[in-house]
Amino acid sequence: MARPKKNGTYLNVCIETPIYERMVAMCDEAGQTKTVAVERALTAYLDDYEEKQKMIKELKTASEKKEKDL
Repeated sequence: MARPKKNGTYLNVCIETPIYERMVAMCDEAGQTKTVAVERALTAYLDDYEEKQKMIKELKTASEKKEKDL
């Protein structure tokens, strides 16, 4: 019996061959699919980006408040 299809969106990208080869080697070693590897990498990158944006916003808010208090 086939696996049910996941609710997803296709993404077609062209990446540099050395990056692709590293990813394939990592997937083989980790026993995971390229899809899982890309999803995990993008999730980690986006989580990090969002956290940094949140910190920047908090610093700007604190700076603006400090300037107002002076």
